[in-house]
Amino acid sequence: MIITNFSKQRNEFKEPKILKAKPNWQGQNLNDTAVKGKDTKKIQDTAPDGSIFNSLNRGRVAIFIDGLNLFHTALQLGIEIDYVKLLCHLTNGSRLLRAFFYTGIDLSNEKQQGFLLWMRRNGYRVVAKELVLAAENFKKSNLNVEIAVDMITLAPYYDTAVLVSGDGDLAYAVNAVSRMGVRVEVVSLQTTTSESLIDVSDCFIDLDSIKTYIQKDSNLGYSYRTPSNSNL
Repeated sequence: MIITNFSKQRNEFKEPKILKAKPNWQGQNLNDTAVKGKDTKKIQDTAPDGSIFNSLNRGRVAIFIDGLNLFHTALQLGIEIDYVKLLCHLTNGSRLLRAFFYTGIDLSNEKQQGFLLWMRRNGYRVVAKELVLAAENFKKSNLNVEIAVDMITLAPYYDTAVLVSGDGDLAYAVNAVSRMGVRVEVVSLQTTTSESLIDVSDCFIDLDSIKTYIQKDSNLGYSYRTPSNSNL
């Protein structure tokens, strides 16, 4: 499995019993991010479980998943994502602050409502926005603002951000939290990821290289409860 690593800094922290601001950054100043792309390194991971983070002290981790972007990536890879496996793989034993899942919703779609209920019950904080009608009767939603705001406002409480998206519009937010002393790992499909997003990240992971570890087993399925049969 291949990853691209742009940063050697380590992060030391003491694990708190309650949520509080992270300790001062102990690593290299990240103010100059423009030259990262010149010193890229490809690292071959040899861990038997496919983990990409075994050798890193990542501190407290916050995960930000662009649901629509990940959905289209999974279609291109020809897989269905197992979101329990994904969460475990991206966390990999680190202290998880929160895992956010951002998505547009169709309030008339009970199957989708059941899926989001399942996500909330299995470790994700769902941030949803109702789909709006765009040109040619096509419904869409954009949650880049929500992702950027959450990344920046929560930055004092985590040490490593894992952004699952390839959208270049998020590069400014990534650069902003990097300047606050946060390590940023971008996880997406390399062929569809914006170069500007890769350039400002500390580590880029190609989803194609970890798909074996995050795809759903073909003989298993999720048990989603729709609002009509939920006791909530």
